[in-house]
Amino acid sequence: MSTPVLSGPEYFKRGFSYIKQPGLRRFVAIPLLINLSFFIAMVYYSTHFFNSWLARLMATIPSWLSFLEYLMWPIFVLLIVLVIFFTFTTLVNLIAAPFNSFLSEKVEVIERGEDHFPPFDTAELLAMVPRTMARELRKLAYFLPRALGLLILSFIPGVNILAAPLWLLFNIWMMAVQYIDYPADNNKLAWSDMLHWLRAKRLQSLSFGGITYLAIMVPIFNLLAMPAAVAGATLFWVHEEGRILPPAKSIE
Repeated sequence: MSTPVLSGPEYFKRGFSYIKQPGLRRFVAIPLLINLSFFIAMVYYSTHFFNSWLARLMATIPSWLSFLEYLMWPIFVLLIVLVIFFTFTTLVNLIAAPFNSFLSEKVEVIERGEDHFPPFDTAELLAMVPRTMARELRKLAYFLPRALGLLILSFIPGVNILAAPLWLLFNIWMMAVQYIDYPADNNKLAWSDMLHWLRAKRLQSLSFGGITYLAIMVPIFNLLAMPAAVAGATLFWVHEEGRILPPAKSIE
């Protein structure tokens, strides 16, 4: 049996093994292509806008200041990485919510042994859109005031030494909230009850959130980490009831 601290990474690892199997690939491919296209578009238009702005700026300053162009590109790259990371993550969660909920539902069906090849139902996917979007907005409402509180804390001298570890812990917790909520919502568990469920399994939740947070922080790789986290969170949901973690099933 996995210990609470180790069970989170184990579920995440098994989530990767799930999304690579033929029976679920089709549920991963569509949001992956949408997210990748969105990411490329953001990088392209941001770079195009900055390049145009920089060209206009350089045309208005003396030639002896031309070296500034070489200094501004690294600053731009750093800023764009930060902006795209936070903007992209937020928007992708909104765009991918129905697909993630659909994927979670199919993983749960398979893991419970009810079906080995769940059909793709467009009507079912579309029916999930209002519910999943509303749930994503609920997550934002949970996240924003707490993030604002931590931001204010980081500006208070003396107390701000606690801000960095609290930010890290909060982000790890939010990863657990973000992904466990898909199977919880599919099973009609209320938001407050979902949070209570996670707190009752705090070590497991934080270990899952921690490994997910590390994976999501890696550019490009995070596009695959998202569906793996959805699958892993669903396995977490199915098995974190005191039962021994069984071997991964094949759905070929």
